[in-house]
Amino acid sequence: MKRLLASTCLTLGLLGGASIANAADCGDVTIASMNWQSAEVISNLDKIILNEGYGCNAEITIGDTVPTITSMAEKGQPDIAPEAWIDLLPDVVKKGTEEGRIIQVGSPLPDGGVQGWWIPQYVADAHPDIKTIPDLLKHPELFPDAEDTSKGALLNGPQGWGGTVVTTQLFKAFEGEKAGWLLVDTGSAAGLDGSIAKAYERKANFATYYWAPTALLGKYPMVKLEAGVTNDPAEWKRCNTVADCPDPKPNAWPVDTIVTLVAKPFSEKVGPEVMDYLSKRSWSNQTLGQVMAWMTDNQASGEDGAKHFLTENPDLWKAWVSPEAAAKIEAAL
Repeated sequence: MKRLLASTCLTLGLLGGASIANAADCGDVTIASMNWQSAEVISNLDKIILNEGYGCNAEITIGDTVPTITSMAEKGQPDIAPEAWIDLLPDVVKKGTEEGRIIQVGSPLPDGGVQGWWIPQYVADAHPDIKTIPDLLKHPELFPDAEDTSKGALLNGPQGWGGTVVTTQLFKAFEGEKAGWLLVDTGSAAGLDGSIAKAYERKANFATYYWAPTALLGKYPMVKLEAGVTNDPAEWKRCNTVADCPDPKPNAWPVDTIVTLVAKPFSEKVGPEVMDYLSKRSWSNQTLGQVMAWMTDNQASGEDGAKHFLTENPDLWKAWVSPEAAAKIEAAL
């Protein structure tokens, strides 16, 4: 019995020592949170999982895309940018990667940042022939304007948005007016969201500009229409994104690349289990949109949203972490 107790104590001591060593390996971690809802959720999710599952001392630092990515590429700080939209700064990311200051570790959102023209899921189900923008424009009678029912209506974003400029230019390029459509100015972000919510609740047919991941598309399932053509980056830059360009051509919205950026020094000091988690942590725009919709409905914070996700989706997140970490995280919820 004495031998058994001694053996047990020794084993527990070794395990305890390993746990302390893992925590020491991880140490202090700075996680960047951008100033939008999805980034707030992902950064808080990483904080909870790293702290509770892997014994880190993680803290969130608030920033924006350009200064955060630039700082990581030039100084190696903060340690992690969970949701980095790297197409905004391709040269900075390339230089930071080549100089060994940052690495890309998977993607939290492999669907990417998606913009375009959307119709409700129930409309897509009822009209399976409408899959592309040209398909849509053949049927103005299915999407009547509120004031002129002889015309189809496409809801646009507020003035000043890049997506509003592109929608206006694509409306010209695809000859929407000639096809019997009107481009509707919704006035503001609230006006656009309100128009969509009102129409969706009434199960009315409508077509609109929007983007994902967002809380609104998490609450109201929508289908993005394909352009019917491939993306031409040169033409996109020349005319589709330029408000006063007179001759836009049909084009497809590019998908924004979203990755997790990690500072190279952090990746080298931290244990492999942490890097394995960061490489596996990935969810769909729809899943994230549903979390964001819950946050909006409940006026919840990013931390609340992360805890809600962990509580409601154990089968998803447990695949990202080790069994030992999963047990610790579950116990902490």
